[in-house]
Amino acid sequence: MHKYFGTDGFRGEANKTLTVEHAYKIGRFIGNYFGKDHRCQVVIGKDTRRSSYMFEYALTAGITASGADAFLLHVTTTPSVSYVARTDDFDCGIMISASHNPFYDNGIKLFNSKGEKMEDDVITEIERYIDGEIPEIPLAQGEEIGRASDYSAGRNRYIGYLISLAPYSFKGKRIGLDCANGSAFTIAKSVFDALGAKTYIINNKPDGFNINTNCGSTHIEGLVKLVEEEQLDCGFAFDGDADRCLAVDEKGQIVDGDKILYIYGCYLHEQGKLEGNTVVTTVMSNMGLYKAFDELGILYEKTAVGDKYVYECMNEKGYILGGENSGHIIFSKYANTGDGIITALNIMQVLCAKKCSLSELAEGMTVYPQILKNVRVTDKNIVLNDEDVKAAVKAAEDALGADGRVLVRPSGTEPLLRIMTEAKSKEICRQHIEDIEKVVRDKGYAAEYISAN
Repeated sequence: MHKYFGTDGFRGEANKTLTVEHAYKIGRFIGNYFGKDHRCQVVIGKDTRRSSYMFEYALTAGITASGADAFLLHVTTTPSVSYVARTDDFDCGIMISASHNPFYDNGIKLFNSKGEKMEDDVITEIERYIDGEIPEIPLAQGEEIGRASDYSAGRNRYIGYLISLAPYSFKGKRIGLDCANGSAFTIAKSVFDALGAKTYIINNKPDGFNINTNCGSTHIEGLVKLVEEEQLDCGFAFDGDADRCLAVDEKGQIVDGDKILYIYGCYLHEQGKLEGNTVVTTVMSNMGLYKAFDELGILYEKTAVGDKYVYECMNEKGYILGGENSGHIIFSKYANTGDGIITALNIMQVLCAKKCSLSELAEGMTVYPQILKNVRVTDKNIVLNDEDVKAAVKAAEDALGADGRVLVRPSGTEPLLRIMTEAKSKEICRQHIEDIEKVVRDKGYAAEYISAN
């Protein structure tokens, strides 16, 4: 467990828990670490938050002060940074974004030269430098000082790459796009327009403060309304940095990440192209997905929550499809990270190939009702190891049998216990959560109700 970096970068409230000093020092370390035997080159992208400009300049100052060169993609998507880092031989890539978080948060995501999330040992050294545990890095002088250059051409090449991935024309298709007032606003419409679709776009006017505000993949009701009112074939909602995508079918029904994995997993399986006949999921995927795969003879693996762990499993075992129900879907044939626009394009590929509606593609999977409740506790590890709590969880599991499941896990960033249940009805889910929470409270762990759905 790192001190500053989580599974998706260093994230926090801008200039409170993530400051310009942090960004400057990250830039200083990166420029020096990758530039020991050559002039290091770093590509940087950012989302539409007001603070992203501040962090862009701080990172650039740190990088160039260490004698490396910074290449600026400006406002772009997280997966585009991964793509450009990989294809243009950069030493690493940096994306400034807090993904689906509100505007006042921000984050710094690091990619290696392969466009993969930065290795843990490098992250460890960065944190040591931030905390002053390793010697100060010398400042570059004279001709050794680095420079910053515009690299918007890299973003344009990425757009061309996305267009090249579509094997079908979308002519005649009416498609809604919710850009979350984030990074996708510069890219998504261009791609779908170029492929012949009639696009209807919402939340594409970022002002620095409205990213993810009542829009995008975390607030998909706006896209549902658009699809229903305009009678569209389907719609796609991205998050702030466009590495997630959720869909809405022609009936206004939400197609989440699990259903997307089902649709594309079935498509590859039918063609005999699903490597290992396996789809990688996280422990939070709905059990309805597993039951549907069982019926079709499709195998699956479960990882810890986080697209980082999904990708590591895929990379280690050669699988080509994996993701999370939140909409982080990884198609390793096309990208080394989740890419919301590639997800949308691949859904459209299946829709066009099978000549049917999105609702028909998803109807083979039945979603089990699910409730997640977050409970604030004094010590996550003590609660999880308490024998009475474990007994309560076991009792719920025994009662549900094959018709449901219980997952109790600690939050990776907060003093929260996350209790999730799935069953045939929400009433059953709620009852088992209440039983487990009661034991936590009765044992004196000062649990405080936070949220539920």
